[in-house]
Amino acid sequence: MTAEPVRAPAPSLGFGGWLYAHFDRTYAIVDYEVRKLRHDPSELLLRAVQPALWLLVFGEVFSSIHVIPTGNFTYLQFLAPGILCQSVLFIAIFYGIASIRERELGIVYRFLVSPASRVSLVGGKALSASVRGLSQAIIVYVLAVALAVHPSLAPLDVLGVLVAVVLGSCLFATLSMIIASLVKTPERFLGIGQLMTMPLFFASSAIYPISIMPAWLRPVAYANPLTYLVDAVRPLMIPGETSLFPLGVDFAVLFGVTLGLILLESRLYPRMAQ
Repeated sequence: MTAEPVRAPAPSLGFGGWLYAHFDRTYAIVDYEVRKLRHDPSELLLRAVQPALWLLVFGEVFSSIHVIPTGNFTYLQFLAPGILCQSVLFIAIFYGIASIRERELGIVYRFLVSPASRVSLVGGKALSASVRGLSQAIIVYVLAVALAVHPSLAPLDVLGVLVAVVLGSCLFATLSMIIASLVKTPERFLGIGQLMTMPLFFASSAIYPISIMPAWLRPVAYANPLTYLVDAVRPLMIPGETSLFPLGVDFAVLFGVTLGLILLESRLYPRMAQ
């Protein structure tokens, strides 16, 4: 077993200098990840297929048979925000596989001996996952316009959706990294990731209202962070849509859970080098 890397003590900085260094090193990690994506953007194009199929096939079929109550809105209008959030989940929950590959290549060890703090490392990687999530948001918005879903294009509404997507991407990417830190092998990680995606997706309000769920499933939905992501995005994307909780509650839950997961993974991340 490899010992945890030891770094030289960092020079003492004032709070302003520490804060600047923290954000600068976080940005460096984000830039590193974005450069990798820029060299191979095919992943983003392939990821566009899934939300397109959900909206064009699943959405159109269930809109025509009217089996899911959606109030004064069409089922496609109800579904589009849920599919956007589903895309964010499906991309971010497998983000940890990159950490396993970096461990095999020795890159994790280099990160750990760099001046960047563990929080900066984990936060930068979580933020870089949001680039993929934002690309999905653009794709779903384009599809929604093409399908006459009439999403809101008001600047504040779009900004709110983008902030929610960033938080959701960071949350699920960090959860994925925690799993990768614990299991360490790609095969086991993929098995656990696949096991988690369906319960998270179906035990949320992404494709049907919580009100029609069986009583035993509703507490699970309320404990599911994806529910709060969908709940924040839906009224911002579709004006007039109701939400379960005030937007402030949704964003507070997403931010609080994300912060807690980042702090936990910052303690676990050195295990990736062992």
